[in-house]
Amino acid sequence: MAVITISRQFGAGGITLGKMVSESLGYTFADSDIIQRVAKEANVSTNWVESFEKEAGSKLSRMISSMVSKRWLDRVLADERGYLDEQIYLDYLVLIIAQFADEGDVVILGRGSQYILNDHPDAVHIMLVDEFENRVKFMMERYDMPRKKAERMVANEDRRRVNLFKRLGKSDFENPHLYHMVLNMGRLDLEAARDMVCKLVEKKAASLPI
Repeated sequence: MAVITISRQFGAGGITLGKMVSESLGYTFADSDIIQRVAKEANVSTNWVESFEKEAGSKLSRMISSMVSKRWLDRVLADERGYLDEQIYLDYLVLIIAQFADEGDVVILGRGSQYILNDHPDAVHIMLVDEFENRVKFMMERYDMPRKKAERMVANEDRRRVNLFKRLGKSDFENPHLYHMVLNMGRLDLEAARDMVCKLVEKKAASLPI
C-alpha cells in the first residue's frame, strides 16, 4: 500500500517517470485524476480546474478571489453551479491527495503532495532536478516543441510552482531533507531513475510491519 510522491523542476521528466514507475509497480498514476476529483467535489468543469492550476498563485487569480463577494458566492453554491477560488482549491487538493494516499498503491505527481503526506508512514517522496537547458531540451524532444516555446514554458512553470508553494506557506520545496531520494536527471536516464525508485519502494515496503 505504498504511496509515491514525485516533485520536480518542470521539464525534469516527472510525468514520464511517474508513468514508468506506476506501470512497473502496477500502481495508479494520479495526475489528471486529481483534476477530475477536484472538479467533481467543487462542482466545476475539469477545464476550469486545469485553467485555475495554470494561474494558481498569480496576481490574476488573487484579484478574482478578492473580487468575489460572499453573498454572490452563497448564491452560486446554492444554485449548485459550483465555484473555485484559491482557498477552495487548496482545501480540496489536501482532501483528495489524502484520499489517494488512503487508497494506496499510487504515484502522485506534484501539487504539494510531499508536504500534504509528509508524515504518511507509507509515503516515499522523490524529487527530480536538472539544469534549465536540459529541461528545455527535454520538452523540445519529448513533446516536439520549438525552443522558444519550451524556454517560455519551463520559465513560466518554474514561476507558477514557486507561487503555488507560497500559497501553501512553503518556501523550502527544494530542500533535499524533504525527500527520500533526489535524482539529478542530467546524470541519469529515465530507465535508471525508474529502477532506483522501484527498488527504494520495494525495500521500504519489505520493512513495513505486516
